[in-house]
Amino acid sequence: MQVHLQQTALKSGQTLELAGSKSESNRLLLLQQLFPELVVDNVADSDDVVAMQTGLASGASQVDVHHAGTAMRFLTAYFAVCQNQTVVLKGSERMHNRPIGVLVDALRSLGAQISYVEKEGYPPLSIRGIWAEGGSIDISAAISSQYISALLLVATRFKKGLTLHLKGEITSRPYIEMTLSLLDELGAKTSFIGQTITVLPPVTLQQTHFTVEADWSSASYYYSLLALSPLGTTLRLGKYKKVSLQGDAALVRIYAKLGVETRFDAGDYIQLVKKEREQPAFDADFRDTPDLAQTVVVSCFGLGIPCTIRGLHTLKIKETDRLVALQNELRKLGGDLQITADSLTLSAKRQVVPAGQAIDTYQDHRMAMAFAPLVTQMDLWINEADVVTKSYPVFWKDLKKLGVQVIESK
Repeated sequence: MQVHLQQTALKSGQTLELAGSKSESNRLLLLQQLFPELVVDNVADSDDVVAMQTGLASGASQVDVHHAGTAMRFLTAYFAVCQNQTVVLKGSERMHNRPIGVLVDALRSLGAQISYVEKEGYPPLSIRGIWAEGGSIDISAAISSQYISALLLVATRFKKGLTLHLKGEITSRPYIEMTLSLLDELGAKTSFIGQTITVLPPVTLQQTHFTVEADWSSASYYYSLLALSPLGTTLRLGKYKKVSLQGDAALVRIYAKLGVETRFDAGDYIQLVKKEREQPAFDADFRDTPDLAQTVVVSCFGLGIPCTIRGLHTLKIKETDRLVALQNELRKLGGDLQITADSLTLSAKRQVVPAGQAIDTYQDHRMAMAFAPLVTQMDLWINEADVVTKSYPVFWKDLKKLGVQVIESK
């Protein structure tokens, strides 16, 4: 599907309620499978979460997660501790080129029986579930926090618990802290001191009812819309906690630098206000929040300010190489983006380009949604726009609610 976004000013004063966090949902779904007495409300309805639910409920000998990276990592750990069950875990062609060797090596050191079906270090995997006592292992922290979270979640099954010694600089630390916070609420005993994490399984469950907070990553696209809107434009989003487990709640701080003020009001709603002019340049390290980089750099492009973001080494192994994808698509719009293996630098200068450019999405949901806020400045076409179902299935419908002209075509 292609969508045509006709240049539109955002309708001020509207309210949207966004679906639950994908990250929280997938963690709680795995814990619910390990502890069936758990009740989880407001679970996200995205493709990634559906893939997780389907995989957890499957009794089949093969499980296909398609493009769902979180499900691939979490289910690898889950099936490794499912006794007397053998599963081949596979995904899309792109998934089979996303490395998983760090997680597999860690699980093998705990006694897991996992083999590579095709290419060493990559899915698909053949997993024979065992009972593991747990123990102490080393693991790289520099590649993906999802490897670490996967191990921490299944550590609740280990008689001796689990101690992880993290090697290297920690990437996406807030996602690890989210996992530990959920385990603490469950009743597990956890600690995170320096480069060492310890989890001891719960003796009794302290909490059995969880409500998933709305997704802060989904909110990022509306922060971008506000940043590119006239002064005084407002938008209300729900439902969000002032103290959130989600690392992407850093949006409040990040977009304050781009002219968007966040006000928390009664009932867990946030009011976004285009309050003041943005700063003359944006410079930040996104090591803890790399998934926000695409949205922020497009905001800076629309505002006409230079932007430098570091700490982006994980973006090269996402749904696509996001740094290259950003460079390609901003160039179509006259942008000058320079990239390295872990950073990007956007020049404030723009070239004049023909109107009506089509943005390619590279099977990456964030590419589609990150570029959409430019509708406040130009007509735009988004190719393969249905890719948003991976994390936000009703994104285009929600844009229409805000007065944006969205025309869909096959």
